[in-house]
Amino acid sequence: MCHQSIINQNLKLYIMETTFNKVELQGFLGRDAEIRTFDSGRTLVSLSVATNESYKNAQGEWVNNTSWHTVAHWRTKMDESIAENFKKGALVSVVGKLNTRKYTDKEGQTKYFTEVVAHKVELVNNQK
Repeated sequence: MCHQSIINQNLKLYIMETTFNKVELQGFLGRDAEIRTFDSGRTLVSLSVATNESYKNAQGEWVNNTSWHTVAHWRTKMDESIAENFKKGALVSVVGKLNTRKYTDKEGQTKYFTEVVAHKVELVNNQK
């Protein structure tokens, strides 16, 4: 086996093993943040974030698409500014990862639920 072939095989191995799960969103809140505190002291902040995309279709007309994203942000300590500032219409920045959960509904059907599990959520600007 030649030297170049070994390098190519090592490069392929490195590329195949380098994966990551990262999501970055910037969008508007569709509703006020929902905040739930559990007995353990952990707090779950649930957000509904809308992102928009515009493009021209084959007829040359502008088309606007809105995508809605469910965001879960776990916190060990409640920050009162979240309840005060994360209101419907606020522009937010979210960094996290995609997570898909599987569950069975009341009728016995298997369902899947995909959400962004955020590790960083910030207001882009305070629109009070």
